[in-house]
Amino acid sequence: MELPVSVVVITKNEEKRLKDCLESVRGWASEIILVDDESTDKTREIARLYTDKVFVRRMDNEGRHRNWANSQAKCDWVLSLDADERVTGELKEEIAAALKNNYHDYPGFTIPRKNFLGNYWLRWGGLYPAPQLKLFLKDRLLWEEVEVHPRAFMEGDCGRLNNPLLHYTYADFADFLRKLNNQTNLEAKKWLDVYKINPKKANYKMNFIHALWRAQDRFFRAYLSKKGWRDGFIGFMISFFSALYQMIAYAKYWEMKKKLMEQGKS
Repeated sequence: MELPVSVVVITKNEEKRLKDCLESVRGWASEIILVDDESTDKTREIARLYTDKVFVRRMDNEGRHRNWANSQAKCDWVLSLDADERVTGELKEEIAAALKNNYHDYPGFTIPRKNFLGNYWLRWGGLYPAPQLKLFLKDRLLWEEVEVHPRAFMEGDCGRLNNPLLHYTYADFADFLRKLNNQTNLEAKKWLDVYKINPKKANYKMNFIHALWRAQDRFFRAYLSKKGWRDGFIGFMISFFSALYQMIAYAKYWEMKKKLMEQGKS
C-alpha cells in the first residue's frame, strides 16, 4: 500500500546516483516529483522511468527552488530527498508509523543521516546523527530564499525519527573538493548580495579576521570537540576541508567585492 507522501527530489546532472535514490522509494510513496536544474546528462531520462512528474527549472536560488519544488506535491506530506540519499526499509516503516500515530502532533520530522565518503561511514566530527528536517507538511514549511544553506521556517514543534537516511554525499576527496568549490561560489555570492544592500553589515560579518576565526573554530570543533579524530586520516581531512570552506568563501567574496568596487570607479 502506497503511503500518502510526495517524494520530492531536486537534481543537477545526477545520472550516476539518481537510480538508487528513486529505487529506494519506488512503490512506497504516492508520487515521486523530480525538479531538474537543466541537467545536460541523462538525469531526466532516468527519472522518467520512475515518474511522469519531471519538471525542468533553473535553480536561481536554492531556497526558492526548494519551495517551488515542494509546491508541486499533491500530498500534504512531503519527503524531501537529494539524489545522493537513500531511504531504508526501517525508515519507511518508521515514517508510516509516525504519520499514523503522530499525524496531528507534529508538522514535520527530522531524520538523522549516515554520511559517507565513498563507502566509509563518517560517524564522527559532527556528521552523525546530524538530523535534517526532511519530512513535513508542505503548507507548514517555507525555506529561506537564499543562495546556499537556506534555513527552514516551520510552524509548530518538530518531531524526531530514529532510523537514518543513507547519504552518499562524497564519492572521494576529489568529489568533496568539487562540491566545496561550488558551495563556496554560492556562499561568496550570497555575501556580495548582502554587501550591495548593506555594506556595513557585510564588512562586519564577512572579513579576513572573522573568516580566519571561523576556520580555526570549525576545525577544532569538528576534529577535537566532536571527535573527528576517531575517523583517522579521513576525519582529519574532513575537518580540514570544513575549515578551508571559510577561507575559500572569503577569498572569493573578496575578489567579487574588489571587482564590483573597480566597476563602480570606471
